[in-house]
Amino acid sequence: MAFIKTDGTVVADQGEARGQERDYAGLLEQLAAADDKVRRWAARDLRQHANASPALLARLRLEHDLAVREVILTSLTRLGDTFAVAGLVDCLRSEDVALRNEAIEAMKALPLAVAPIMGALLRDPDADVRILAIGVLESLRHPLVEQWLLEVIVTDTQVNVCGAALDLLCEVASEAAGPALQALRRRYADVPYIQFATGVALNRIAKA
Repeated sequence: MAFIKTDGTVVADQGEARGQERDYAGLLEQLAAADDKVRRWAARDLRQHANASPALLARLRLEHDLAVREVILTSLTRLGDTFAVAGLVDCLRSEDVALRNEAIEAMKALPLAVAPIMGALLRDPDADVRILAIGVLESLRHPLVEQWLLEVIVTDTQVNVCGAALDLLCEVASEAAGPALQALRRRYADVPYIQFATGVALNRIAKA
């Protein structure tokens, strides 16, 4: 409840930030409010509206308050629709490092929605996006993770992308990965890290 100061000014308490109109139109208006508490409550309550992803994504690109961004991302993962996933993928191309990392964490929480587009992400023209996509794979726990990673080390021409895939293969590679790992080792015979990491992966396979 608001309280009244002695000069007659009405001051809102924290509860009033959520006490405004809660219909969809009202929430969209509050999502752009100057008060970060109002924006935070609006972002939280918009997850109840199936068509809210575009508005949440538009706000995410503008939002500087970390607490509000966190709630927006949580709401997007709760919605988990094609708009939400496409918007999170678009965040991987942002110049904002924090936003990219937040998008990765959000995508990790959407394995079923992200899996169908993972192949395309791993073939994205932007090598940085491909590396970030591998970061999503780390906790995706999908049966095709090893296959996706093997396709990367066989077909990708960027050593940094192959190195990122190799990092994860060191943890998940099975015997089937052996030929591709050996081929990668030969292809980058002059890259110490590739030599080291393929050795780790092959030793792990041998001991399995």
